[in-house]
Amino acid sequence: MNSFFSIQKSLLLPFTLALCVSGSPSFAQDRRNEAPDRPPRGNKPPREERGPRDDSKKYSLEQAVSDNAQLHTISFSGLAFVTGDFGASTFIPPGKVCDFFGFQYMRDIDAAQKGHNPMFLNRVCGNVLKTLTEEQRKKFADLAVEQAPQLVALAEKRFPLIYAFCREKEGAIPPQSNGLNQQAVMRYVGDIFEKDAELSYRRAQVMGEVIRSFTPEQKAYLGKMTFGNFGSWPDVDASPYKMPRGTEKMINVAYMTYGSELFSWYAGSLDADTYFCPERHGTYFGGFYMKDMPAMGKKDFDISTSVTGDSGKEFLQILDEKQRKALTSIPDQQRRNMTEIISVRRAMSTELRKFMKGETPDKKKFLELGRRYGELDGAISTLYAVAFGKIYQSLTPEQRPKLMKLRNLDGYTSAPAYIYSAPVKEAPKLPNTDAFFFPPK
Repeated sequence: MNSFFSIQKSLLLPFTLALCVSGSPSFAQDRRNEAPDRPPRGNKPPREERGPRDDSKKYSLEQAVSDNAQLHTISFSGLAFVTGDFGASTFIPPGKVCDFFGFQYMRDIDAAQKGHNPMFLNRVCGNVLKTLTEEQRKKFADLAVEQAPQLVALAEKRFPLIYAFCREKEGAIPPQSNGLNQQAVMRYVGDIFEKDAELSYRRAQVMGEVIRSFTPEQKAYLGKMTFGNFGSWPDVDASPYKMPRGTEKMINVAYMTYGSELFSWYAGSLDADTYFCPERHGTYFGGFYMKDMPAMGKKDFDISTSVTGDSGKEFLQILDEKQRKALTSIPDQQRRNMTEIISVRRAMSTELRKFMKGETPDKKKFLELGRRYGELDGAISTLYAVAFGKIYQSLTPEQRPKLMKLRNLDGYTSAPAYIYSAPVKEAPKLPNTDAFFFPPK
């Protein structure tokens, strides 16, 4: 497998890589990501102590693409990017790829508010894996072995793009260039999402086979589990059904993901598959690192559902009028693309659901939809990167410490890069990224 992880620091590109990857000592330094004495951020009392609620009306595609949700999410990403570094920007949860199986919606509407707690995936996966036969579990194990290296390659493919965005932020663009070329970014992200689509197609094929082989007893067991209600799921330990000790981490991650998504897809709906949260797109700026890092390594930690909106609002308040306008103008500029994203996701989700009925989706059509999805994501991501760069380069000495305080990650240092949420020890070797920019005049 060709990999960007032929690690040789001497071969890294110039263009202020030290600034983009490590950040300036006073501004973009995160500190150690293992901080056991740090007070937890956003943790809340167990939902069981506060009673259930119905979030199904709170979370919807209409809400996700609303100007308010988009603006505050973009602002949160902007805060993460201007206060962070290359490594933090590469961090992304594994569930944010191949996400056509309703799991995100099931998390967001969870009546027990455990959807953004590590316990959520473990419990649903434990129930599914316990219910499956050894033969059915083996299908997932074999698929995990098959797809793990492809998932790693998918994560690595993001790195050059993220580095180009960092160059835009730092003003380290090719001489006499006008900056990022949106068409070039769109083509590249189209490649990423087409590969994502290929992995999703194969995942749905195997999950469809397993679902079609369910016995009446398996259907009855899963039928007692309510979609979107963690409290209705038996407390099953997934450990006895996991991959053998010593299995490569990415294989384990893929295997557990299949188990959790099997239930959300089987018990969910086309609407749930189509749904995405506001932060699903433009995932190249470190927002997930800033939001999720305090929960890393903790078995029971509720990530606050308000931290994105609240921090995004505060970020806007710290900016001056010109800086703020760079962000407030984006919802209007991306509106048409966001509308098309919904149509593309619904078409892709419709195709994949055919596997549950024993039909074969049109793979060529599906991959073309995946490429278009990536082009749309690339278009809006370019808008974000350009806006964040303008803001970063115009920040005043008074604004910078305020933003670092708002970042709220004292005691954390990002790794040189992440394969999803797993840190790597050394900076990756990157190809030349000039092709992401307009050629010199």
